[in-house]
Amino acid sequence: MMLENERLVLEFAGAEAGARAVFLTGSGTAGMEAAVLNVLGEGDRVLVVDGGSFGARFCRICGVHGIPHDAIRLAAGRQIRQEDLAPFDGKGYTALLVNKHETSTGVLYDMDSLADFCRRNGMLLVVDNISSFLADEFDMAALGADVMIAGSQKALACAPGVSVLVLGPRALERVERNRPKTFYLDLKAALADGARGQTPFTPAVGILRQIHARLESIAAAGGAASEIRRTARLATHFRSGIRGLPLEFFSENPSNAVTALHPTNGISAYDVFLELKNHHGLWICPNGGELKDSVFRVGHMGALTTADNETLVAALGTVLGGGGTDPAAGTPGTRMANP
Repeated sequence: MMLENERLVLEFAGAEAGARAVFLTGSGTAGMEAAVLNVLGEGDRVLVVDGGSFGARFCRICGVHGIPHDAIRLAAGRQIRQEDLAPFDGKGYTALLVNKHETSTGVLYDMDSLADFCRRNGMLLVVDNISSFLADEFDMAALGADVMIAGSQKALACAPGVSVLVLGPRALERVERNRPKTFYLDLKAALADGARGQTPFTPAVGILRQIHARLESIAAAGGAASEIRRTARLATHFRSGIRGLPLEFFSENPSNAVTALHPTNGISAYDVFLELKNHHGLWICPNGGELKDSVFRVGHMGALTTADNETLVAALGTVLGGGGTDPAAGTPGTRMANP
């Protein structure tokens, strides 16, 4: 079963020949830390795209483990641009860490530009794809990405508790060479046992069985491309349906996985979350910190349908005091260049 899990994840990630996938019992953050520990070291000089909570998390992980790093800091919800990368071009950086989809703000970063930057500078590219894998297009080989991190609980739609790392040839060479100060997250052991379909420690067996069933169902339905199209249709349907409501998109380039929205009529985004939960039996995702009262997020992953979208749009109309619209009619007011 685990050998089949690895084969399908490699296929769906578009991994190059010779790549490997390992499954760790731990949340997505365990995968992020394992990637940093096993692929990078004190001799590296790392760039981190920090545009939200999860970019900041990569910075904290590097800091804890003494890995020299600098951050490209972006305003919440803003796409990365060439002018953000230009000051770091040709400055001797060895790796770039990026959350392809900064889940806290909903923005989907321009991976082609980041991949080109890494190629020009001879840098490793480590991609947290946890909330975007199987929701947005991702071709690991075409991008030249060295590591992809995914999680069981997002578009895979299984229980949380397993993180997946796909390692390209350059990353595998780094893993073999490095001696990280960790026992549980040492990927050499995971790779060695994974070659025979095993794990070095007791895994989350139930979740791995869920992942196997889910991967097989995706393969039977047409593979990763088909699942991405399904998620994109759900996202487009919802975004069309909220036209006319007092909402604007928060991120410049949204993922199919999540729509981040800002109420424009003065209602707290957190109050919208509470009203939907307490009075309509519907759960969306609130934000914390500085974005708590300004942004909420709506997911489009898992076993959702257009009927679910319509139920949510109607409830949002009640809570916000607007009516929504026919999903075919268009999109609401937005800060995005291309909704």
